[in-house]
Amino acid sequence: MPNIALELGEQSASFGVKSSYGEQQDVDGVRLIPVALTWTGFGGGSDESGNGGGGGGGYSLPLGAYIRRGDDLRFEPNVVAFAAVAIPLVWVVGRALSRVIRALKK
Repeated sequence: MPNIALELGEQSASFGVKSSYGEQQDVDGVRLIPVALTWTGFGGGSDESGNGGGGGGGYSLPLGAYIRRGDDLRFEPNVVAFAAVAIPLVWVVGRALSRVIRALKK
């Protein structure tokens, strides 16, 4: 029986930046290096009779790209991805702060 953990590890290497953006590109002397936040998870098991199963999944959030022109290197963010993350984060932080302030006033 093959080692399923090793197989899953090898397959999960394809997740990430390559699945969000692809490989780095050179266009007219400008190098684009994609950046993404990724995570994966897998699980599995079997019962006493040997029946088993497993599954897994992953998520990749494209953050932006590094742009290299000669000696100049800068990061260009993916504004849509940052807004999708920032809006709920700002809401949660604001709500938590309002509760803390309300509790301190009592």
